[in-house]
Amino acid sequence: MQHKIIIIGAGPAGIGCALALNRAGIKDIVILEANCVGSSFRRWPKQMRLITPSFHTNSFYQTDLNSITPDTSPADFFQKQHLTGKEYADYLRTGVAHFGLNVREQVKVSQITPGREGYCVHTDKENYKAEIIIWAGGEFSLPKLKSFEGAELCAHSSVFRDWNDYQGKDALVIGGYESGIDAAFNLVGIGKRVIVLSSGEPWKVDHPDPSEILSPYTRDRLLSTLKENPGKMVLRGNCKVLSVSKLSNRYIVETDDGEIFESEHRPIAATGFQSALTPVKDLFKWENSLPVFTEEDESTLYPGIYYSGPSLVHNNSKFCFIYKFRARFGVIARSVAKRLGYPEPDLEDDRRRGFLVDDLECCTNCECAVESVAEPVEQDV
Repeated sequence: MQHKIIIIGAGPAGIGCALALNRAGIKDIVILEANCVGSSFRRWPKQMRLITPSFHTNSFYQTDLNSITPDTSPADFFQKQHLTGKEYADYLRTGVAHFGLNVREQVKVSQITPGREGYCVHTDKENYKAEIIIWAGGEFSLPKLKSFEGAELCAHSSVFRDWNDYQGKDALVIGGYESGIDAAFNLVGIGKRVIVLSSGEPWKVDHPDPSEILSPYTRDRLLSTLKENPGKMVLRGNCKVLSVSKLSNRYIVETDDGEIFESEHRPIAATGFQSALTPVKDLFKWENSLPVFTEEDESTLYPGIYYSGPSLVHNNSKFCFIYKFRARFGVIARSVAKRLGYPEPDLEDDRRRGFLVDDLECCTNCECAVESVAEPVEQDV
């Protein structure tokens, strides 16, 4: 089956790119989705929320941070600031229906191979051919499971659908960044006592790039938990876990400074996720474990293969939030239009609304850091 463009992944990156391509006048697009629209968000724990706030100011050229197109807003749709995963997935599905996108669900891509006139996408249903491929797979289905010896004995934070399902009075969380603090916050909220082991101290870090620090939303919840539930959450920073083992009916966690922690229940590994490009890593060049792209987010090895999503990196700056990687939708759309021989699209409105940011210096040379005024207090066990 031949198409101009095949997008793989029906999350915010895939759907957002398709809509940008539509605005550039390109319509022959099919989106292949292994599960369902927004499936990663539907697998979030029930208590998890988007850490970036939604606020509807699109008509004033300040687009909702979680919007995937300039003329929609999750905040306007749900009248909420921090959406659940299910709500955000419903927003995505509504967008697909409203704009009439061609999404084919339950189609799992197994391989992409170069052909005479483009690429062949092999799936568990049939093969597709296209001149342009946009890989827009997410990271949530690719948890890091080998971060330390014995990591397989832990339960990765992504496997929980509801923190109320956690058994036991105490919990040991390995990882102190967003998912780790979110897990700890919600477990304390249902009466658990939680110890967080972190290789660094992300709750103390100040950095101009919001991808490198705890979000204000997470930091605020952390501070309130420490204040309102003294002794219920213990933060152990600069405490790198070396191994997890099981002795009789207990789990033993050893750190690099020789400390030993014990738990009756499987430790929770909030150790993050692999690159979203892992399934197609051979289609991209890598340097120092980071993918390399052209200035138009295209593979440097295979012309016509683009990437959109949270693993995008330019000049060592991460585009891991929706409002960051959506800034490149217009860049990809403009590049694809040129490659396919379309007239140069008028995407000035995309640029005005933050969906076409092609000045990478503005993303990597930030001088807006200010001194933090409130720091969580590290506690001893």
